[in-house]
Amino acid sequence: MRKILFILACVLFGIQGFAAPAPQAGQKGTVASPDGAIVVEFNTAGGSLGYTVTQNGKPVYALSDISISLGKETLPSKNKLSAFGKRLAPRRVQRSFKPVVPLKFSTINEDYNEVSISVGSGCQFQLRVMNNGVAYRFVLSRKGSVDVYDDHFALKPAEGFVAHYQTAPENFNTSYEETYRSAPVSQWAASDRKTTTVPVLLSAADDTQLLIGESDVDDYPHQFMTTTDGVSLVPIYPKSPLKWEPSGDRSEKITEEAPYIARTTGRRSLPWRWVAVTDSKGIIEQTIPAQLARRSALTDTSWIHPGQVSWEWWNGAAPYGPDVNFRYGCNYDTYCYFADFAAKYGIRYILLDEGWAKSTRDPFHGNDELRLPDLIKYCNAKGVKLILWLPWLAVWNNLDTIFETYEQWGITAVKVDFMDHADQWMTNFYKKVTAEAARHHIVIDWHGAFTPAGLEYEYPNLLSYEGVRGLEQMENCRPENTIFIPFIRNAVGAADFTPGGMFNIQPDRYHAVRPNSGAMGTRAYQMALYVILESGVQMLADNPALYYQNDDCTRFISSVPVTWDETRCLAAKAGEYVVVAKRKGSKWFIGAITNDKPRDLTLNLDFLGAGQHNLTAFRDGLNADFQAMHYNKDQQSVSVSTTLNIHLVRNGGWAAVIE
Repeated sequence: MRKILFILACVLFGIQGFAAPAPQAGQKGTVASPDGAIVVEFNTAGGSLGYTVTQNGKPVYALSDISISLGKETLPSKNKLSAFGKRLAPRRVQRSFKPVVPLKFSTINEDYNEVSISVGSGCQFQLRVMNNGVAYRFVLSRKGSVDVYDDHFALKPAEGFVAHYQTAPENFNTSYEETYRSAPVSQWAASDRKTTTVPVLLSAADDTQLLIGESDVDDYPHQFMTTTDGVSLVPIYPKSPLKWEPSGDRSEKITEEAPYIARTTGRRSLPWRWVAVTDSKGIIEQTIPAQLARRSALTDTSWIHPGQVSWEWWNGAAPYGPDVNFRYGCNYDTYCYFADFAAKYGIRYILLDEGWAKSTRDPFHGNDELRLPDLIKYCNAKGVKLILWLPWLAVWNNLDTIFETYEQWGITAVKVDFMDHADQWMTNFYKKVTAEAARHHIVIDWHGAFTPAGLEYEYPNLLSYEGVRGLEQMENCRPENTIFIPFIRNAVGAADFTPGGMFNIQPDRYHAVRPNSGAMGTRAYQMALYVILESGVQMLADNPALYYQNDDCTRFISSVPVTWDETRCLAAKAGEYVVVAKRKGSKWFIGAITNDKPRDLTLNLDFLGAGQHNLTAFRDGLNADFQAMHYNKDQQSVSVSTTLNIHLVRNGGWAAVIE
C-alpha cells in the first residue's frame, strides 16, 4: 500500500523536488502561523493524509501518508479525509509559562494557531502552526488499551537540503553518541547506515533550517528515522520488549519482542511530531520542545538545584601539587580534595563516578577507603553536595528503597548510566525512576541515554541527559562534530557534554591519555562551551590542580550560570560557527566557537541596556592555531553602540562576560 502511495506522491510532488502554489491564509484546507509566514496546506490525494509547508510562499517540505495503526485499523479513515479540504477555523493561542529549569529563557512565550479534526472513531488529529514551526499529534479517546503498530509519515524536503544526522544500529541499541554525518537524503539512502537517531537537521544553502523532533513522549518508544526511497525520511521505532534478561552488571538482552511498538491506554495523546522551520539563529533560540511538553507534575520544586559539578573520572581522580600528600583514587582524601576545590569556586556538586561502591550491583555500600558517611559530613560542612554514579540495573533492582536510603544519607543527586535503549519499557523506566527520585528530593543526570523528549519538563528534577559525543570520548571528541551540538542535540534539551579541559590541543597534534587528559580545541574554545552548551548539571571535567594553575580561567568558568533568563544568537551557520549571548539577571555572557576554519566575526551589542558596561573577554592567542593553550585576556568598556570584531583561530573560541 505504501509503495502505491509513494508513487502517487512522486506524481504530485516530482521525484527530484516539489513545487506547490503558495496558499494564502484562509483558503480551504490551510492553516497559517500567527504572523502568516508559515502556511500548511492539506493534501488528501490518493486516499491518505498529507500536507505541504511553505515559508514566505516558498515550499520547504511535505508530509505524506500521515497515519496511526491501532491493531488492524489505520487512521485517518478515508471517509474523514474530506474534512481537511474544508475551510478551517483555527483557534489562536497566546500564553506564556516559566520552566522550572530555564535553559534558554526564564519565561517562554507561546503563539500558535491550532486545529483539531476527527479522523475516525475516538481519534483526533491536532495540528499547531507556530511562527517558527509545525507540529501534529493524534489524540485518542477510546476505552481500555490499544496496541500501536505504527506511527507513520513520510517527510520530503524541497530540493537542495542536506541532512545532518547521527546513525544508530538497526537493533536500536545505542547510547546516542555517534558522530554527526552530513549528506543529501539520496546519499544517506545509499549508505550502509540508514537508521538514525532523532533529532535530524536539514539545511539549505539559503540558511533555511528544518529540525525534525518529537516531544511529550510518554509510555511510548522514542523515534528513529530512516530513508528508503532516496527522497523522503520516515520514522521507525523499536518494538515493545516482552522478555529480557540482564547481561552483566549494566546491560540487557531482549529475548522476545511484541509485534507492536506500544501497548498503552486508549485515552491519551500520542507524542508530538514537530519540525522547526527557521534559520541557524532561530534553531538556537527556539523553544518548541518545551512548548509541546507537559507542565511540571511537581507542586514544590524549591529543592531542585541545577549547578556545576567537579568530576573526577575524566582526569583519573589523580590530583597533584605541593598540597597533595595522599594516594589518589576513589577514597576519602581524594574526594575531600575535590570538595575543597568545589567550595573555593562555588561549585555546587562533586561527582563520585564508578568505583565509589564496593560493587556496581550494590548501591548501598561504599568501598572501605571512601568512608562515605564521613565524606558526606565533610562535604556538607563545605556547602558541597555529592552525586553518586549508578548503573541502571542497580537502580531498577532496588527501586523501592534506593532513593529513600539516599535521602536519609543526605544524597541529593544521582547519575544513572548505560540504559542504551529507547523502547516503550525503557521510556517508562526513566519516568518511574525520575518520579521516585522526586519523591525523595533527588535530582538526576541520565547517561547512556536517549535524547530529551519532554520528561524533563514533567519532572524537572531531571536536570540533564548525556546522549551526546562529549569530552569523555577524548581524541574522538572533535570540534567539527561538537559545532553541530547547539543546532541538533542541545536544540531539543540539556546535554551533559562535560567540558572544561585545561590541556588544550589542536586535533592534528592530539596525544593525551588519563590522568593527563586532553581536550581538542583552544583554551578559549573550551571556555566558550560553558556559555553555548546547555545542561542543568554542567561539569568541570579536569583536574583541580590544573584549575588552580589557571585561576583566571577557572574563575570565569565557575561564574557561568547553568540557567538563564534570556538567550540571543548573535551569529550562526549550522555546522560551522555559532555566537550566543545569554543573560542572567543583569549580566550577559557571550560564547563563540568555530569548526576547523578560522573566522572573523562582527558582533553588535544592541541588546545591552543604557550606559557603560565592563567587558572581560578570553580570546584565542596569536599562536593558538598551533599551541591551543595560548589565550589572551582583555578588558574594555562597552555600550549598546559598541561593535566588537573578534577573531577565532581554527577550532577556536571567544568567551566574555559583560557586567
